[in-house]
Amino acid sequence: MIKWGGVEYRLHPLFLILMLFSVWTGYFAEMLTLFGVVTIHELGHVAAARAYGWRIRRVQLLPFGGVAEMEESANVPAKEEMVVALCGPLQNVWMAVFAAAMLEWGPGQTADYWAYFLQANLMIGLFNLLPVLPLDGGKLVLGAFSYLFSYHRVLSAVLHTSLLLSLCMVIAALARYAAGGVHLNLLAIGLFLFFSNWYSIKHLPYQFFRFLISREASCSRMKQAGQPPHMLVVPYDQEPVQVLRRFKRERHHLLYIVDRAGDVLQICPEDRLLRAYLSRVSGPPGSRGGNGAGRKRGKGEKIG
Repeated sequence: MIKWGGVEYRLHPLFLILMLFSVWTGYFAEMLTLFGVVTIHELGHVAAARAYGWRIRRVQLLPFGGVAEMEESANVPAKEEMVVALCGPLQNVWMAVFAAAMLEWGPGQTADYWAYFLQANLMIGLFNLLPVLPLDGGKLVLGAFSYLFSYHRVLSAVLHTSLLLSLCMVIAALARYAAGGVHLNLLAIGLFLFFSNWYSIKHLPYQFFRFLISREASCSRMKQAGQPPHMLVVPYDQEPVQVLRRFKRERHHLLYIVDRAGDVLQICPEDRLLRAYLSRVSGPPGSRGGNGAGRKRGKGEKIG
């Protein structure tokens, strides 16, 4: 573990295993180069996140990039999340350009090294743009679709898509067995991404709960920016948690609660429903500690 600038940097066990394997196979210099490329890639994320004032606790370095643990969750604007996600692959762009220049004008005896350096940057940069969480491409998709659909719907869809694509990686790696051998690197990365997304899907209620408890700050930010509210028509008998799942990450909402005839019974801002809901639950909806998902309103109880 290395602590620099208030951020802890840790090597994931998968990276350590590959480093030990590289010593055994005689490719340690190449692995050190890959480590440097991954570190600079991740420093691009860290620099952009700090420019926005994000609080980063630690960064785990993997063979294909890194995973940052931040205090902020869905509280940050989607635009900021997408910029931070792009700042990693952008480091690979300038490093790839530098490697190409060295191949063209550098000493001939270093051509093999710069060819590998160029290949490593192209591989890391392009791989991270795949639409799979927690890769940069997955974060870009999550941020972009947050403008169009509710946060819960987008998060669930991206996680399930990421699980499917990571499974495809595992199958592709195993398919190489018929051609003479398993692609171990792709298999290891595919398995890591598969179990990472499986774990995230299992804990989706907790991620959504973190989104809800950060909504007050998000709504305040959007109101101060002068953003008009988004009108949300809500049937009077709809469960509160179902209403909350309709909230968009990049909008604050004004709820129009209507009866079966479509007449407006009440108009209230989202924070009123949110405060009432959070005051009655003790944990994420659907979890053992939470009573939001299965709780029935009492007779005459209104959403607002």
